[in-house]
Amino acid sequence: MTIPSPKLTIEVGTFDVPFKTVFKHTSAARAATENVVVRLTDPDGVVGYGEGCPRQYVTGETKTTAIEFVESYAGEVVEGSPDVEGLRTQITKHRSVIDKNPAAFCAIELAVLDLLTRKNNQTIEELLSQQRLPASFTYSAVIGDSGPLTFSAQLLRYRAFGLRDYKLKISGDVNRDKTKLRWFKGHFGRLVANTVRIDANNLWTEPDEAIRYLKALEFEFLGVEEPMVADDLESSLAVAEALDTRIILDESLLRAEQLEQLPGDPDRWILNCRVSKSGGLLRSLDLIEASVKGGLGVIVGAHVGETSLLTRAALTAAHAAGGSLIAQEGAFGTTLLTNDICDAPLMFGRGGQLSSSSHPSTSQPGLGIDVLSDRLVGMSKLVTDSQR
Repeated sequence: MTIPSPKLTIEVGTFDVPFKTVFKHTSAARAATENVVVRLTDPDGVVGYGEGCPRQYVTGETKTTAIEFVESYAGEVVEGSPDVEGLRTQITKHRSVIDKNPAAFCAIELAVLDLLTRKNNQTIEELLSQQRLPASFTYSAVIGDSGPLTFSAQLLRYRAFGLRDYKLKISGDVNRDKTKLRWFKGHFGRLVANTVRIDANNLWTEPDEAIRYLKALEFEFLGVEEPMVADDLESSLAVAEALDTRIILDESLLRAEQLEQLPGDPDRWILNCRVSKSGGLLRSLDLIEASVKGGLGVIVGAHVGETSLLTRAALTAAHAAGGSLIAQEGAFGTTLLTNDICDAPLMFGRGGQLSSSSHPSTSQPGLGIDVLSDRLVGMSKLVTDSQR
């Protein structure tokens, strides 16, 4: 189970397509993808692809810094990763720089894993000694901080599509948010509290402000995601205890070693693991394993604009969470994107269901995604030491 030759062609570029609608929250508004793609080609013509989604407000990365990281480190990482153990050695060796560039490294890592599995005719699960994927996955609807008309239209569309699990972005304008939540309850009646989550995107600096605001919403929810500025765990815990709810950690929990810093009862915390922000699939699996052992619930999330490459990697992560998996986000495919990176997008259907049997990519070698290279932008070839 090795890459037989170090003389691989390494290329990096981007996948740039507009969204069908602007997606907004308190940290950013997005109208198009910002994804970095790495392509590896071995001497036999076998190709592996990887994707990362740099987000400045999450990890401090941009497309420019991500591409620079790939140009600086891809050669060494790829040539030092003839198998999974070699890849893990590279992750350990470069831990500090990966911590600062997780999305960029994710693109490299997924490309290596994709190539390894394609060369050895294995699925990602077989390569990583994971159990076979289940028959289906259930996804959440995610509604951004849009205006009243857009919010209502999205809500009605999701309702007609049969989705029952929701994440709702709030704005910081209590009257605006209360109005939208009243509409939500009007459309759905009284959903049980374990089907709706509120995402504040680091809206508050003082816990008392967050507590007053969230109480004023007069709405039951499973948990609130990132109410405080990132890494203010004590204030987030105060919010959880005052409202008798749970805190969903996104920007504040990127790596397994951060779990030791969580105060209070582990049951107050839920991990939102996104493969790109955590530095790839292997680090995501380590984080999920540690979170489950620590008693946290797990959500496997997604950056807005991810393609089917990251959606496929996230299936492996979600399956690894087992009974601790609370919800799954992403797999929007061409519901959001004008084009995906492939012609057969990996995306959920009615009821938020993604059926493995309806998507052959879940059982094909590698990530199973047939990338259309003409949809990639600015792919440039890197020269490694072995090719000089």
